[in-house]
Amino acid sequence: MIALIISTHGNFSEELVKSAEMIFGAQKNVGVVTFKLGESTDNLVEKYTNLMNELDCKDGTLFMIDLFGGCPFNVASVLALKNDNMEIVSGVNLPMLLEVFGSRDFSSLSELVSIAQNAGKNSIKQLIKQTASNLEEDYL
Repeated sequence: MIALIISTHGNFSEELVKSAEMIFGAQKNVGVVTFKLGESTDNLVEKYTNLMNELDCKDGTLFMIDLFGGCPFNVASVLALKNDNMEIVSGVNLPMLLEVFGSRDFSSLSELVSIAQNAGKNSIKQLIKQTASNLEEDYL
């Protein structure tokens, strides 16, 4: 099973995984890395390395990161560029994580990247008030 590493600024990664598991159930081969105020990129390298030693990465590793170009992304990029079996997707959100959880058992690493990207994009919605007025009657 492909290893997932969710990495964000602050505790967002921890809470995101907790929320996803509340909906989808407990997951195996998933780890989180937090990047906290005062830490350096050396701290991130150590955290990623330690986590990759704990997870089963033989089927590949997908880094799901909050912000493109931020320290968690940049450090993961250095690791991924050295390993053909690692990919990175930025902009991690709850719908993206849920889709990846549901697809890991039967998807390749490259397929998971596409699933994550599509789920992230497709989860952005706007309430259209003209059609939503009917919903108000049904739910209130």
